[in-house]
Amino acid sequence: MSYKDLFDDNQNQGSEISIVAEVNDLDAEIKKLEMNDELPIMPLRNKVLFAGAMTSVTVGRMKTIRLVKALEKAHVTTLGAVCQKDEETENPQFEDLYEVGTAAKIVKVLEMPDHTITVILLGLCRFKLLGLKQRMPYLVGQVERLHDEDPQAGDKEFQVLMDSVVDLAKKYASNDKRLADEIKFTLNNINNPVFLVNILCNTLRFDIKEQMEMLAIDKVKQRAYKMLELLNRDIQFADLRKSIQERVGEELNRQQREYFLQQQIKTIQHELGGQSAEEEIAELRKKADTIAWSEEVKKTFLKEVDRLERNNPQSPEYGMQMNYLQTMLSLPWGIYTDDNLDLANAEDILNHDHYGLEKVKERILEHLAVLKLKGDMKSPIICLYGPPGVGKTSLGKSIAKSLNRKYIRISLGGVHDEAEIRGHRRTYIGAMPGRIIKGLQKAGSSNPVFVLDEIDKLSRDVQGDPSSALLEVLDPEQNFAFHDNYLDVDYDLSKIMFIATANDLNTIPQPLLDRMELIEVSGYITEEKVEIARRHLVPKELEANGMKKNLVRFPKSTLEAIVEDYTRESGVRELEKQISKILRKLARRYASEADTAHLAPTSIKKGDLQELLGVKKYARDKYQGNDYAGVVTGLAWTAVGGEILFIETSLSKGKGKLTLTGNLGDVMKESAMLALEYIKAHPGLLGINDEVFGHWDVHVHVPEGAIPKDGPSAGITMATSLASAFTQRKVRANLAMTGEITLRGKVLPVGGIREKILAAKRAGIKDIILCKENQKDIDDIQPIYLKGLTFHYVTDIKEVFRLALLQEKVDDAIDLNDFKRDDDKEEDAI
Repeated sequence: MSYKDLFDDNQNQGSEISIVAEVNDLDAEIKKLEMNDELPIMPLRNKVLFAGAMTSVTVGRMKTIRLVKALEKAHVTTLGAVCQKDEETENPQFEDLYEVGTAAKIVKVLEMPDHTITVILLGLCRFKLLGLKQRMPYLVGQVERLHDEDPQAGDKEFQVLMDSVVDLAKKYASNDKRLADEIKFTLNNINNPVFLVNILCNTLRFDIKEQMEMLAIDKVKQRAYKMLELLNRDIQFADLRKSIQERVGEELNRQQREYFLQQQIKTIQHELGGQSAEEEIAELRKKADTIAWSEEVKKTFLKEVDRLERNNPQSPEYGMQMNYLQTMLSLPWGIYTDDNLDLANAEDILNHDHYGLEKVKERILEHLAVLKLKGDMKSPIICLYGPPGVGKTSLGKSIAKSLNRKYIRISLGGVHDEAEIRGHRRTYIGAMPGRIIKGLQKAGSSNPVFVLDEIDKLSRDVQGDPSSALLEVLDPEQNFAFHDNYLDVDYDLSKIMFIATANDLNTIPQPLLDRMELIEVSGYITEEKVEIARRHLVPKELEANGMKKNLVRFPKSTLEAIVEDYTRESGVRELEKQISKILRKLARRYASEADTAHLAPTSIKKGDLQELLGVKKYARDKYQGNDYAGVVTGLAWTAVGGEILFIETSLSKGKGKLTLTGNLGDVMKESAMLALEYIKAHPGLLGINDEVFGHWDVHVHVPEGAIPKDGPSAGITMATSLASAFTQRKVRANLAMTGEITLRGKVLPVGGIREKILAAKRAGIKDIILCKENQKDIDDIQPIYLKGLTFHYVTDIKEVFRLALLQEKVDDAIDLNDFKRDDDKEEDAI
């Protein structure tokens, strides 16, 4: 630990002690020091302490630990620090220690996690070690104090000498970047020239024997001369080393220039008839000797070289064969980048680049942890699936960055030829390797992060099925020997981390799905989109539009308004476009001003959005009350997040016909029929006259008929809507529900709970009815998003009716028992 480190540490802790002032005033304390002829001795390995200097000593030997503990217990802070001649000596005796040591004051004792002790020592004065009086439980030495002969006041020679020392120390610091800050701090803050000499002797990286020579010198001026001599020598060595490096650099530049000229000569030779075939083949053999091939691959390569020799250089086969051999040479056979297995660093990078996506980050960190413990493992095949714009592709780049691997991405959208994956056979004109092998050529290593983008967009035709070709690539049990048709030799892909991305798993063949670990990347909720915009999108678009970082501010309320009123998506691409649109309008406004250097920061308010983005494009549904019988609020999941929907049921006199409207899918229609049949089968449950069902037509409608709706999750909502209509009872206010219903009245769990819950909260819902089995989904949601909501978990539709239906009837309630039609009443009157 240096003075600078200790000074900074004290500043951070709020201490009012100035370490620098303490060192500058240490002279008076040393003069008052009464040192006995005995001192407890702390042997130092490869370290010399000077008076006025400070050093940290890591104590691991039991003898020295006992010494520190004993001094702490006795409240003694002075000991003798003596360097041992051989740092490897475990139990030093008198003859193993140097003759001159330094009395030191214990400044601080730190207990370390590995059961060692770190002691901060401040040198006080020199002493001569005459012998050891005690060896157990720790060393005690017989000492004689040595006095430094300080230079006389006004000594001009010493002043000039110190100026030279300071100048050379600064130059020394410029050559050693590791010591630069500490040396500058020492020169700027230590005023006492005697201590300055000692501290520099302690700080500069001289040899131990040279430091001991300086410590043994009694006269401070002679010690400064010795240090000046050593400084001068080291600086000359540094200058010489720099000169040698510059000459080597010039030599390298000359070689590079010669290489460039040689390449130009080769090009000219090629235009005039090319390099001789013998030279080309000799060059191929020479390059082959530098590659770590397996015996099988090397044998194949040399066989192909022999075949090339037999071909006429003017024939087309010669060019095809040459391309093949150059492709083999350009592949990174046995070349791997070193993985960065620092889990904290990887977590920081993933969290910095992407907000949310906790499951994906957790899986990557798990892979790193296993790799760190085992040292080697087959890389996982991960498939990230979810809606567009949620960061699946960019996540691959962050993973590569956190692992310190190369990053390669290939887009599989629209690929319909098997040869795109496996490569063409060399019998075809224009044959080339597949995209996997070409990606490895580009990466230059055999263990990159390989992103297979849009794997669900693969198609097939008469030229083959590329998804079947990927089976070998993505199977950890096969890809250690991947066979490319062009190479015609096996290549090891097992160290590559493959990350596939997809929007829809239904279009991916089942055998391919089985080979991948599926991780869902669901759409972002409004709160997450606001955070992503604040942390990533706004700074990115400010830079893209030529604006300074703090020139335009987007409050959270404004970002939330943009998300709610101007976008309808799962990801954040449309949100990024809207932010960019705002900044482009502001950029035009700023560019029109004369003085762009002193622009005042602008804060975008919600009221400014209509001017900048136009009228609102979307509006979310709000809770509409419970004044009507048969109107119940349900919860729905969509590709762009959660929504609330209203199930409306009306009754009209008829013969019991059921009508369903609202662009409903087959599953949703079946839910309505199930709900009606359950109520018909249990009329006594709700106090309904069973004759009612044959005299009233039922119409169930879900608003926004232009939007297709399907799924079983509106089952209990439809049942409650029908029950409310047949009983004319009010539904509890601010209530929403979701869940599937069976013919027996059982309530089953549904998906998309997180999105549905947050949609309900935005709409002003207070109470939510869910299936009991969906409670685990609620436990996964952060508590901050659940504030203000009350959940009711049910297993049967009877519980739903008890919770949802009030005893109070709606205004203008219909008398359902009056089921006679008007013509029947006239006949009765006659």
